[in-house]
Amino acid sequence: MRSGSKLRSHQRQPRLPDGLRIYAIGDVHGRADLLERLFGLIDADLARRPTPRALHVMLGDYVDRGPASRAVIDAILARAKCRELVALKGNHDALLLQALDEPTSIGDWLLMHGVETLASYGLTSADGAGSKLSDLGRAFAAALPAEHLEFFRGLKLSFSCGDFFFAHAGVRPGIDLDRQSEKDLLWIRQDFLRHDGDFGKVIVHGHTPVRDVERRRNRIGIDTAAYATGKLTALVIEGNDLRLIDTATAALRAA
Repeated sequence: MRSGSKLRSHQRQPRLPDGLRIYAIGDVHGRADLLERLFGLIDADLARRPTPRALHVMLGDYVDRGPASRAVIDAILARAKCRELVALKGNHDALLLQALDEPTSIGDWLLMHGVETLASYGLTSADGAGSKLSDLGRAFAAALPAEHLEFFRGLKLSFSCGDFFFAHAGVRPGIDLDRQSEKDLLWIRQDFLRHDGDFGKVIVHGHTPVRDVERRRNRIGIDTAAYATGKLTALVIEGNDLRLIDTATAALRAA
């Protein structure tokens, strides 16, 4: 889908409450440069199309893979001071928290590209008081700013509004949305992606990279693999209108 283009369907369109616009932002993965650019595109959209209330919903995976995880968190914290913002937890964010809570588990995080996040906080695998991975985990805990720790601790598992439900990975079919497990909300793939039945609401999710935004009757996937492609995507929802803004398009296009 091209930036600013409408997502069209012959099915009944889901809706948000009147007077509300949501900018749902896909997986950032350490690309602070793209996030800052996307925020600028959103500001331009708001200037051109004023709305009574604009809400950013970020779908998680702020860290790992890309080179600037620390700067991503700084950018989100700064954004939250001037825009209404809901930040959801991704599986990579959960691995970071696990490494903080259980330093001996940091090896699992490193295998999932946590090395890049450590580097953004000024650490390498040689840091720590000794040669054990647990020492590296404790060094990371010492290097993490208090406001960053508060941010990670405060991440939500899901967000629901109107006919839409936002989660990092997706939901387990056959389970009520308010009874979903943390594991599924952060990690689920095929059981969710292959399901063509009704989830109760349209699920807006990231986690599974796609070349272009993937819209199905029951879900919309917006993880466009920003860390590798340079394309960070926001799904813009207002009433029953859906548009796209992404960093790979030079100019913001009218719907």
